Amino acid sequence: MARARRTALFALTLAGTLLAGTAGISAPALAQAQDKVLNLYSARHYQTDEALYANFTRQTGIKINRIEAGDEALLERLRTEGRNSPADVVLLVDAARLWKAQVEGLFQPLRSPVLEARIPAHLRSKDDGKGSEWFAFSTRARVILYNKAAIKPGSVKSYEDLANPALKGQVCTRSGTHPYMLSLIGAMSEHLGEAGAEKWARGVVANFARSPRGGDTDQIKAVATGECGVALSNTYYLARLMRSDKPEDRDMMSKIAIVMPDQEGRGTHVNVSGGALARHAPHREAGVQFLEYLAGDEAQRYLADGNNEWPAVPSVSVRNPALESLGKFKQDTLPISSIGRAQVNAARIIDRAGWR
Repeated sequence: MARARRTALFALTLAGTLLAGTAGISAPALAQAQDKVLNLYSARHYQTDEALYANFTRQTGIKINRIEAGDEALLERLRTEGRNSPADVVLLVDAARLWKAQVEGLFQPLRSPVLEARIPAHLRSKDDGKGSEWFAFSTRARVILYNKAAIKPGSVKSYEDLANPALKGQVCTRSGTHPYMLSLIGAMSEHLGEAGAEKWARGVVANFARSPRGGDTDQIKAVATGECGVALSNTYYLARLMRSDKPEDRDMMSKIAIVMPDQEGRGTHVNVSGGALARHAPHREAGVQFLEYLAGDEAQRYLADGNNEWPAVPSVSVRNPALESLGKFKQDTLPISSIGRAQVNAARIIDRAGWR
């Protein structure tokens, strides 16, 4: 209901602007009014984002009109609207989707010394030849979890270990076609080559305890109940359960252990939430200002806390007991943009390996 109200409000705001233009307001005055508006398409839907947006408006005087929907719904809206799209900034919650929007030309060039100084090079895209770019603003890790009663500590330390025949009948995952899995499998293909990644994927499939189904929370529950011995999850799903006051959630988390994979090698795979200027942004200057604001210390904390993630800016820290309990870890610094490009390889690997 809240999302529907915001969508309706956005439509009324745009309609009001058009009516004002026909009521005798001069073009310069209308342009000046428009400069104080930012139209945001966001796949994020967290309570802390309300304060994030309110602080931006308080600091700049720029009002934010926003539409919230799933990543695919927002991308389809941008495609349909084309040059008539009112969107200025687009926020998405997965590298695969950001890459997809980039290659479809839904973003535009952005050269920002602020963003380039604050966001590490491996957490932003490179110009794809079409002049469109995006930047990550928060990160999460894709980790391994296992049932303490079924799996010996230290026996699973890397993603490659999921293909070890010793885990036959123990591994659970969500569908290989989900963007979270596509990103991980794409990263594996970058590290191992397509043939090596396919061999690994076939080994994982051979170890399935059941056909892939459900989301990450379903995998966590399956490990806790013993249906699976080992599974994969993004860290924010685990952090939510770790911070829960529900006895059943605490009991579930007491039965599992969490592994940051590949700490002796390339590091743990990370994914991102990120944003970009929409291709036909009518308020480009406000859009740039907003994206640079998201890289600031205060905004970075809001973005990370909203979904139990880590800031993209290395110098910013957050106080989150669940994340702190996971400790510091070595990140895989494979460029996020290359993971996006590897989606084509990942899709082929999934198909050939039977990872449905």
